[in-house]
Amino acid sequence: MSYIANKDRYEKMIYRRLGTSGLKLPVLSFGLWQNFGKDNDYETCKNMILTAFDYGITHFDLANNYGPPPGHAEIVFGQILKDALMPYRDEIIISTKAGYGMWQGPYQDGGSRKYLMSSLDQSLSRMGIPYVDIFYHHRRDPDTDLKETMIALYDIVRSGKALYVGLSNYNSEDLKKAHQILDSLHVPYVITQPSYSMFNRWIEKDALLETQNQLGGGVICYSALQQGLLTNKYIHGIPEDSRAKNPNSWWFTEKHITPEVIEKLKKLDVIAKKRNQSIAQMALAWTLRNPYMTSTLISTSKPAQLEENLRTLDNLEFSDEELLAIEEVIK
Repeated sequence: MSYIANKDRYEKMIYRRLGTSGLKLPVLSFGLWQNFGKDNDYETCKNMILTAFDYGITHFDLANNYGPPPGHAEIVFGQILKDALMPYRDEIIISTKAGYGMWQGPYQDGGSRKYLMSSLDQSLSRMGIPYVDIFYHHRRDPDTDLKETMIALYDIVRSGKALYVGLSNYNSEDLKKAHQILDSLHVPYVITQPSYSMFNRWIEKDALLETQNQLGGGVICYSALQQGLLTNKYIHGIPEDSRAKNPNSWWFTEKHITPEVIEKLKKLDVIAKKRNQSIAQMALAWTLRNPYMTSTLISTSKPAQLEENLRTLDNLEFSDEELLAIEEVIK
């Protein structure tokens, strides 16, 4: 039976505009970083994407190196588009990125014109589509002149292979430099994507939200749950099926779950319960407390996790007392 989207999918989702652009994103977007690899079950992946869309999540975020192995997330998403979502393509924002290693040789990462254009062509081929809505440079490349990278983004938009461009993992200083070039070229730069969570607050010191707002763009953050740490999962130990126990999870391991962290999680759980939320729901809502944060990415491996994250929408507001209590825990 062919997929028919939920007719009420836009009723509960909240959308925020990306700066001064005409583009809006749902406050919860779906990222395909680590849960759409070769070892993941296709039907589960498909179910999560369709469930997300049925709840009004219209933005799906990828990158050339998402998998594992690199590129596999785009292959899976392309298959889901073909199997179910292609009739709804004009209702969907698809983003992908290039910046990290993808193939052998000297042209396989960074910010060169050759790499960016080759990578996007490969991404489009994997997904089976002629264009993406947003194409990001994934990281600032200190070895490539910024002008070369920005001119490549300009030509990518002119070629019709991307409607908008974004910059990921750029700090405020580099955003200003890049924006100056892009603005002079009349490139529709609309978004930046930094890491941000209760346990990772570098963008506050960098004033990135304020900088991006001044530049006329929006912000979407990733790792809002600190790789799954900001959940109720680790309060009473480390489950055997958790990411921290996964031998392939080198970026998040048991060593990150210290007694100090567990104590913070217990205190956050008390605050969250008073809000009728889980730690994860409160942590997602917390990243959205500033109106300059357009959206936050969720990335789940199980449909039940997705359903829990979506219930964040039931309570996005914080009292001053709640924010002070959270600050006392995470400062």
